[in-house]
Amino acid sequence: MADEPRLQAEPRGGVPDVIDTLAGFHEACERFAAADGSVAADAERASGFRYGHEDWLVQFKREGAGIALFDPIALGRCCADWNEFNDAVGDATWILHDSLQDLPGFADLGMRPQRLFDTEIAARLLGMRHFGLAAVTEHYLGLTLAKEHSAADWSYRPLPRDWRNYAALDVELLIELEMTMRRDLNRQGKIEWAEEEFAHALSKGMTPRKPHPVPWLRISHITALNHDGQGQAVAKALWEERDRLARHYDIAPTLLLSDSAIITAAQKKPHNGREFRAIRALNERVRVHTGGEQDKMFERYAPIQREVKPSVWKGVIQQALELPEEQWPTMPVPSADAQGNAPRSMKLWSSRHPERFRRLQAARRMLNSIAEDTRTPAEMIVKPQIVRNLCWTDEPQRRDVVRFLAAQGARGWQIRLVAESLSRVII
Repeated sequence: MADEPRLQAEPRGGVPDVIDTLAGFHEACERFAAADGSVAADAERASGFRYGHEDWLVQFKREGAGIALFDPIALGRCCADWNEFNDAVGDATWILHDSLQDLPGFADLGMRPQRLFDTEIAARLLGMRHFGLAAVTEHYLGLTLAKEHSAADWSYRPLPRDWRNYAALDVELLIELEMTMRRDLNRQGKIEWAEEEFAHALSKGMTPRKPHPVPWLRISHITALNHDGQGQAVAKALWEERDRLARHYDIAPTLLLSDSAIITAAQKKPHNGREFRAIRALNERVRVHTGGEQDKMFERYAPIQREVKPSVWKGVIQQALELPEEQWPTMPVPSADAQGNAPRSMKLWSSRHPERFRRLQAARRMLNSIAEDTRTPAEMIVKPQIVRNLCWTDEPQRRDVVRFLAAQGARGWQIRLVAESLSRVII
């Protein structure tokens, strides 16, 4: 690693154009089919601007094929078939950083990666304290990336050159990273661990996402209304109307009404025009001030924001306040182990379950020792929740630890590494 990292300002092959035609898609697939080796991949979304979470740009690089920036929305309109790209790259390893961010979107488009190398997972296994892409490229390649547009509105067209440059840089160095990190994983005896983690992430990322069972409960700080049934009714009604309008206008819900405004309205319960007008967040257009170029991006959505008048929220609140108590929503109240999960509060463990707490502390000391010996973060060796679950029962020593860890989702390498030692310390 160089003492002073060099700036990688642009891809070595130049800044590519966006591919948004069927002819361009076919030509790129031919290039990738004629090339060899792993495929670097990444995606950009318009979170915070648009309603959905779909990919608005996907980026790939393969040695001999260069970098391709695909517009999946435009290509979808002209009926591009991503199976053509799947066939072009075959069973090549896809290299991603923090793959669980991008694999679901790839799956939605119809991409089918067969093998994965996740540079973030590799960095964690190798004991790096900072594992963002910029930190990893700096550590392994002595290069720092020019990164200015991570929170851009990627649905904007045409994409400016600077944005295309940013997107291309996300895949520019991944192939080199895979080679150097794979060597380190081999040297530390962790390549088999990594392959199991990659396979797990690939399977999880390509599995269809389950919808939230009670979507409106995702409102930030909803627990502030835990003992306020009527307030919950107001919050639920505002969330549902906001979601309906956001879907209709294809705009991020929080650009129509912030979560904090919903909570404030639910707490204050305005019963007349004067009380409603006193809640400024319900009467003013949502404005986002970052002090940068993002401000201009948000302003593009001002015409849509103005379409939704404050009277909409006023009407929703009034209807919710008129609901009889039996129509107020009921909040699910999970028990401490409703999902088979032990509580996280160490105060509860130590004060009410001292014997369980003793076992947990012993298990943690043992895991920290293994972490130190293997130079691997303890949370990578086994999830802390799994260890808490094991120690929560009154007689964990009667458990088959190997079977328990497997049932909890631990990978084979983790079980082989810790099962025997865990069995000893929980007695």
